Amino acid sequence: MTDNLLGIPETRLPADPAATKLEEGVAADQVAAAYPTSSLAWATLAEDALADGRTVEGYAYARTGYHRALDSLRRNGWRGQGPVPWEHEPNRGFLRALAALSRAAGAIGETDEEQRCAQFLRDSSMTGARKLGL
Repeated sequence: MTDNLLGIPETRLPADPAATKLEEGVAADQVAAAYPTSSLAWATLAEDALADGRTVEGYAYARTGYHRALDSLRRNGWRGQGPVPWEHEPNRGFLRALAALSRAAGAIGETDEEQRCAQFLRDSSMTGARKLGL
């Protein structure tokens, strides 16, 4: 469980059907096209692009995943703060998109955004931040 000194309830997103498709080996771009609200699909695209040195593409994918995740978080009771635990697997799309956005922002010189996203990740899930290397 995440440390939660303010007593704000954890947000636990519902299962993402895109996760199954990705696990089955369906290409991430096809999954994102079929499930455009999936932050996990966009996070996967961002991570792949960043790993291939396609920084601007990675940034765009990560930003899309981040905004899709914010929409989902809000629909599921999140009020702009509070834990989004890594331990709840459906939350990982959000956390991975946020980490990818931090990395991509840093790579294009957006230092303020890089730091803001890294802090947001730590505030949401310290476990996630550690697992994702931030």
